[in-house]
Amino acid sequence: MTYTIERVATLIGAQRLGHAEARISFVLTDSRSLCFPEETLFFALRSNRNDGHQYISELYRRGVRCFVVEEVPTQATNQFGDANFLVVSSTLQALQCLAQRHREAFNIPVVGITGSNGKTMVKEWLYQLLSPQMVITRSPRSYNSQIGVPLSVWLLNSHSQLGVFEAGISLKGEMQALHNIIRPTIAVLTNIGSAHEENFSSAEEKCREKLRLFKGAQVMVYNADDEMVTRLLNETEHKGERLAWSVKNHDAAMRITKIDKQPTHTTIHYIYKGGEPNCFSLPFIDDASMCNSIICATVGLHLGLDASTLNLRMSKLEPVAMRLEVKEGLNGCTLINDSYNSDINSLNIALDFMNRRPDHNGQKRTLVLSDILQSGLPDKELYQEVSNLAEQRGVQKFIGIGPKICANKACIALPERYFFNSVADFIRSDVFKTLHNEVVLLKGARSFGFDQLTEQMVKKVHETTLEVNLNAMVNNLNYYRSLMHPNTKLVCMIKADGYGAGAVEIAKTLQDHRADYLAVAVADEGATLRRNGITSNIMVMNPEMTAFKTIFDYDLEPEVYSFRLLEALIKAAEKEGITGFPVHIKLDTGMHRLGFDPDKDMPHLIERLHNQNALIPKSVFSHFAGADADEFDAFSQSQFERFDAGSKMLQAAFEHHILRHIDNSAGIEHFPQRQLDMCRLGLGLYGINPRNNAIINNVSTLRTTILQMREVKAGDTVGYSRRGTIEHNSVIAAIPIGYADGLNRKLGNRNGYCLVNNQPAQYVGNICMDVAMIDVTGIDCHEGDSVEIFGDNLPVTELSNVLQTIPYEVLTGISNRVNRVYFQD
Repeated sequence: MTYTIERVATLIGAQRLGHAEARISFVLTDSRSLCFPEETLFFALRSNRNDGHQYISELYRRGVRCFVVEEVPTQATNQFGDANFLVVSSTLQALQCLAQRHREAFNIPVVGITGSNGKTMVKEWLYQLLSPQMVITRSPRSYNSQIGVPLSVWLLNSHSQLGVFEAGISLKGEMQALHNIIRPTIAVLTNIGSAHEENFSSAEEKCREKLRLFKGAQVMVYNADDEMVTRLLNETEHKGERLAWSVKNHDAAMRITKIDKQPTHTTIHYIYKGGEPNCFSLPFIDDASMCNSIICATVGLHLGLDASTLNLRMSKLEPVAMRLEVKEGLNGCTLINDSYNSDINSLNIALDFMNRRPDHNGQKRTLVLSDILQSGLPDKELYQEVSNLAEQRGVQKFIGIGPKICANKACIALPERYFFNSVADFIRSDVFKTLHNEVVLLKGARSFGFDQLTEQMVKKVHETTLEVNLNAMVNNLNYYRSLMHPNTKLVCMIKADGYGAGAVEIAKTLQDHRADYLAVAVADEGATLRRNGITSNIMVMNPEMTAFKTIFDYDLEPEVYSFRLLEALIKAAEKEGITGFPVHIKLDTGMHRLGFDPDKDMPHLIERLHNQNALIPKSVFSHFAGADADEFDAFSQSQFERFDAGSKMLQAAFEHHILRHIDNSAGIEHFPQRQLDMCRLGLGLYGINPRNNAIINNVSTLRTTILQMREVKAGDTVGYSRRGTIEHNSVIAAIPIGYADGLNRKLGNRNGYCLVNNQPAQYVGNICMDVAMIDVTGIDCHEGDSVEIFGDNLPVTELSNVLQTIPYEVLTGISNRVNRVYFQD
């Protein structure tokens, strides 16, 4: 839908400055996602870490003319003469208000989904069940926040027949705004779990907050077997129809009479509203999928699905991929795999993700797209919009697959474009064979067989993979940001190849989320980042004297810890004709590793820095030796006092501001009063709290597969040196991972275990270079099944505890021959 700028100003109660005519079809909160500037309204949101107002000038230069602001730029009259500024007291509230007014224009069923887990799965499965007969507008991916919900609801248009939106909260008082925006006619509660529990006094308080979504809903769907939820609902004035599901309560609207789990599927028997007994089968056996399917069945039956159609579509449910996969492809290609569904909104999100990736060695951007089904738009209009999106997002090559997209190929205006009726036709073509040095976005419905494309295009390296969840890393980044003072900067440590996770992809994500600094160990690591499109400030923690040319050429900022290094760096910079090159001064306050002595060296250091102009101190820092342990607090106090005195002496000698930093991951939490100008985030970024070894949000999961299984009799041995004696008749599996991949030999001989189908399986015998053997006796598993070495279900800290080492060593020990696969929500 399109609004005039005058109408928008009225809807959000803004004071309008500027008189240029404009029509608004798109709202924008992130300057990096700009697509159609002439029709875009930018909301300059403010947070503790960022201020959208600082991007107004850049967006104006790129063609945006309409802005919602809390204060008008001082140069507005001269620099932004033809712009419209809508002035409000809160840009976030204005965004929410606009979405709320937009929602009021639609008299259609709207499903609002909340809960601790399962929101996205329920939303996507409802889409799979109902989209064959209804045009559905739903939240893109996990857009369920105070910003994500209004952006989702804004997507409602004249073709929408059903809205399905998630509502996620982390603080008390947040749900009211989301309720007002979504105004669900059908409210769904998935479950109440432990997520965000630290922000509520009790699980009951959190449940009350989530149930605010139910106010005014015509229908309420929830688990009646959850006594707390049922009790709190009974205490409210929510008068809607209760479509509760239950295994125990015979009076529930959705009564579950039997759940039959088989090795490959689950059959759920039910009676809906006292009718005839029925059942449906789904191709999943885990408890979460079972509960989510019951919720979806309840909503689907309410919206008119008959039992036979429900059963047919349930049997064809597909796994929900809530994340984009980035994989290394053949012939220098990078694959972005989003081949799970195909609709115009999720296409826009995926294109935005591809467009925001820094350019890698001049790779061409290629889109492979299947027919888009059930859009509600006429085909010609739909594929013209696809063409516009692709062009605006920097796509250079377009490959369309499917009869509808072939019939409308004239709508695709990109100069390099190819069309095929099927995936098989594409794979047989010269176009497929000549893909080279391209970033390829695979975006298509599973029914078109896009999994075949992924299989053909992914570079085959090793059946052992390290899965890196970039979204979890961002959550860790934001967790530590929430503990920091608003103006304190953050250095993100990505040395040792990003703690084993892969520095390039980690750096791209951190740059996208505006980390203030990145830090590597040596100059070559920084140069690699620069060659892969990283433009952020990069600190080099261990600069080698042979690498000064690399440091200068790639604008890397070295640490300086000794007079010998300082003199050599000054000489090298002067030889290159360089002045004012930023360096970071390191003080040794008690770690006794590297650094200037703050008690003895400061006068001479200051004098030498003053008597040259090649270098300029950008920051001064030190390391706590024991910020992770309370027992060292007195020593940490003495360290800080020495650093405080030395760093202040350095600052007093210079007019420009020199950043001070001493807190690491543990210090951010343990010593908030010592956060100063900047902090350094290392292990915490990768999901491990160094204070207690607890997992915050797991980032890295090391997986492999079962190669072969065999029965081994009691008394036989397994592996080299016959160390693995079998005491009972057992089933032993071989997995393709060994000490050359980073699996420590000390885990062998039943000292450690991995997980096979979430069951512990001990390592048997000596771990070999390329293969390990595990005991899978009594575990329901088969050759080809996945094995988790560490990750979401087996914390890496379990391995480090067994090995009597630290998680750093386990993470950084993963060999480069192990393929890294990256996920992004």
